[in-house]
Amino acid sequence: MSILSRPLSALALAAVALWPCAARAVDAAAVRAAVDRAIKPVMAQHDVPGMAVAVTVDGKALFFNYGLASKQDNVPVTERTLFELGSVSKTFTATLGCHARDLGKLAFDDHPGKYMPELKGSAIDRATLLELATYTAGGLPQQVPDAVENMAQMPAYFRNWHPDAAPGTQRRYSNPSIGLFGHLTALALDADFTRTMEGTLFPALGLRHTYIQVPASAMSDYAWGYDKNGQPVRVRPDVFDAETYGVKSNVADMIRYVQANIDSAGLSESMRRAVACTHTGYFRIGDTVQGLGWEQYRTPVSVAVLQTGNGETMSAAPNPATRLQPPQAPSPATLFNKTGATRGFGTYVLFVPSHRVGIVMLANKNYPIAARVQAAHAILAQLASQAVQGSVQE
Repeated sequence: MSILSRPLSALALAAVALWPCAARAVDAAAVRAAVDRAIKPVMAQHDVPGMAVAVTVDGKALFFNYGLASKQDNVPVTERTLFELGSVSKTFTATLGCHARDLGKLAFDDHPGKYMPELKGSAIDRATLLELATYTAGGLPQQVPDAVENMAQMPAYFRNWHPDAAPGTQRRYSNPSIGLFGHLTALALDADFTRTMEGTLFPALGLRHTYIQVPASAMSDYAWGYDKNGQPVRVRPDVFDAETYGVKSNVADMIRYVQANIDSAGLSESMRRAVACTHTGYFRIGDTVQGLGWEQYRTPVSVAVLQTGNGETMSAAPNPATRLQPPQAPSPATLFNKTGATRGFGTYVLFVPSHRVGIVMLANKNYPIAARVQAAHAILAQLASQAVQGSVQE
């Protein structure tokens, strides 16, 4: 069946069904037209200064750049433009955690006190590392409280935290939750989180222009984000920023990252296992399966389901969670996705490994998630309709 929500022709439906076993051709001009139709109205409606979009089909990447990386300097968006990824950063934190597990440095059923003795005996120590990584530790808030101004204050915050639910019963999307998971991962590796991400993980994934701390040599590629008042902004350092929303990357690196998630054959054996680990599902929340970093949907999936799964109720409210026993390997044609945002940037990444397709959408404004999902769906529809063409036509 189609991975898409709107009806397609019988020919396109047949093509989607055959994608895993048949060579495909996508008309690049037709895809460009579809991307233009999806992206240009969104940018106009929401006053988005610039966007970089990439699609991958069978390992072939196509790039589409729009607007300005800097309005004040009239700098156009290119494939080199660095965008803030927001919470898409969490997928990298999850991959590092999986890599640490593969090295035998941690286990997902470990508790925080094993790595931070000052947390032993506290309520947070009843949660496991897995529950921290999947936002099911018991009700940690969406953001680190303003009163926690630096990492030195972080242990006391967790020691004094009081849960709303038993670990593993409720999902509440939380930067402190997966932020602590990333911090504990670095402790388990006896390493600095940022240096390990930039010096080990990103290169192992083949990413050459992905950073947490943008170096001086790359600052000319760093886009300005724009807030709701149209003012230029960039992300501010904060507690757990590196672990939860601090990665900056360009569309070329991000589509390479998607390709590695679709087909990890070019990675080392350890990194292949780490990527596969992030595709395991651990909790079900309505139609969403929560894995490590990525959120999963069984296809066919409607736009409404994707919008709900990425919407405010899922991000800002507690939701009952059902533990998957045993943890769930992705079913055929599972769709993986993750949204991200900072004050001035909005991101959406999705891919379907069995169909060998993926989309990256990077923007320098935090525009509505529902609009991102709608635009991505329209682009996927075009990829499906072109599946029977023959070869990628330039």
